[in-house]
Amino acid sequence: MSPINSDSIKKGADRAPHRSLLYADGFTDWEIERPWIGVVNAYNAIIPGHNHLGILAEAVKFGVYAAGGLPIEFPTIGVCDGIAMNHRGMKFSLPSRELVRDTIEVMTAAHGFDALVMITNCDKIIPGMAIAALDINIPTIILSGGPMLPGRYKGRRADLSTIFEGVGKNLSGEMSIDDLSEMERSICPTCGSCAGMFTANTMNCVMEALGLAMPGNGTIPAVYSERVRLAKDAGRAIMTLVEKNIRPRDIVTKEAIDNGVAVDVALGGSTNTCLHIPAIARHAGIELPLSRIDEISRATPHICHMSPGGSHYIVDIYEAGGIQAVMARLAERKLVSLSPMTVTAQSVGDNLKGVRVLDEEVIHPLDAPVHAEGGIAILYGNVAPLGSVVKQSAVLPEMMKHNGPARVFNGEEAAYKAISSRSINKGDVIVIINEGPKGGPGMREMLQPTAALAGLGLDTSVALLTDGRFSGASRGAAIGHISPEAATGGPIGLLRDGDIIDIDIPARSVQARVSDDELKRRAAEPRPELAPTGSQFLERYREFVTSGAEGAVFKEV
Repeated sequence: MSPINSDSIKKGADRAPHRSLLYADGFTDWEIERPWIGVVNAYNAIIPGHNHLGILAEAVKFGVYAAGGLPIEFPTIGVCDGIAMNHRGMKFSLPSRELVRDTIEVMTAAHGFDALVMITNCDKIIPGMAIAALDINIPTIILSGGPMLPGRYKGRRADLSTIFEGVGKNLSGEMSIDDLSEMERSICPTCGSCAGMFTANTMNCVMEALGLAMPGNGTIPAVYSERVRLAKDAGRAIMTLVEKNIRPRDIVTKEAIDNGVAVDVALGGSTNTCLHIPAIARHAGIELPLSRIDEISRATPHICHMSPGGSHYIVDIYEAGGIQAVMARLAERKLVSLSPMTVTAQSVGDNLKGVRVLDEEVIHPLDAPVHAEGGIAILYGNVAPLGSVVKQSAVLPEMMKHNGPARVFNGEEAAYKAISSRSINKGDVIVIINEGPKGGPGMREMLQPTAALAGLGLDTSVALLTDGRFSGASRGAAIGHISPEAATGGPIGLLRDGDIIDIDIPARSVQARVSDDELKRRAAEPRPELAPTGSQFLERYREFVTSGAEGAVFKEV
């Protein structure tokens, strides 16, 4: 898209009506003459990561104004995945990524902004903004609201994954309802994105690694004044990008994409990055197949043991030097490229000068990693010919290889009912179908089933496969994004109760002990039509969305 800049809206005799409306906004002639900087504020009152975004928006505007720009704020939408979890509302979460992108394009194209600062927190808003930045391709900085501080329960630090697993402990009788009530009031103590290395925080860190966000973006806690100072600096920095005409497509190169993946797998980040980073890459004109993510993960040690798989939180990464320190550590073995440009108007290498790791218990040395490989593994086999994704850094050692009988469920609700009624046996492989991008539609995150399994103590003996996806807070042998999905004829939809499933994460394999002839016979059987969604928006999404292996982007039109 060729953007309309502010000059085309504000200059010349035929723009007198436009200037008249700008005067009605309270803008002066000398303000109107400045570059127009759109300040995209994703604030809403239901997402705890957004409670303070108004403060950050004001700080960004101070920075823009001080550096000679005219800041003009406008909103976009956002879904809280935690609140949308485990009910129909989650069908709308991944589709909201495309709406975030679209609303920003509409506002920018209609009003001729010269640059953008996008203020975000939460899972789909961040990649939606990055995709918009690449499509619009005017100078842009993405600014996170920052992570929540961890809570405390009975003297130990805790986060959102703790309470989801608490539900499972309550089901098993291990935790009383009074203790569960005490826990729910204590584990989310501040505003910010949930405290572990879940999807929102992973994506905030990835934005910094890609160069689309300022150093510190991923880890400065939401409640620290340093976050406000970062917002002011972002407002000033955007004016430098305008002056030098540095645009998102100058920043997000193939090397930058590889940097983003390397940082993700070194952190042990969310599997949802295997949707979002390929989608961002595609909008930058770069192909990022799942096989490339696996290649980078095999070569990159997992050096940060973060919740939900480990004991550290985002604030610990911050105190250890932040994402810049993680990148400096990876640069010791040339596992990241130093050449890409960033929104500081300097290269990655320039940004890393003088950066060092401040706590090697949090950011491990490369020769003493948490795991020798990165946090993500891509598995293939007759269940997932186009690939599937597992967060191997959050899988217990005894579940890295597993085989057992399939227990097949049509949708999350049926699977969760079986788990909560204690009808899942040790050794089972739960298979949830028709939760993919088309089948769901919307590829719901499924934290409740994985958390319930962990709470019941079954994460040591039960695996879970799905064409849907999992929350960044999930842990265990939870293999998602299975492609092709059941709704498009994928073989996961041909599995039957009792089929033996062999999972070998180190060998990157997920295989059913079912012959090709038997799968062909089952494929010839009539399949029920997908149930209507009851939503015109979701029906449109189902029509245009591609597979999880392609990032669940829209078909090109």
